[in-house]
Amino acid sequence: MSNHCQVTGANPSFGNTVSHSHRRTRRRWDVNVQKKRYWVPSLGRTITLTLNPRGMRTIDKRGIEAVVADMRSRGERF
Repeated sequence: MSNHCQVTGANPSFGNTVSHSHRRTRRRWDVNVQKKRYWVPSLGRTITLTLNPRGMRTIDKRGIEAVVADMRSRGERF
């Protein structure tokens, strides 16, 4: 599963894990992405998107048609 949200574009963040002795080692914070299926009436089919919870709330607020139109203008594949 790719580790970015197709709607919001959220990517993993990077930083350091700091131990008790203050030794620093590199780590990453992954995005909480899940695969979710949506029915798109204009396409007449379902699409599977890789989303984080903020992307799901965006679709609930704006509607799947508006989000799909924005994704198509960006050239996003689904």
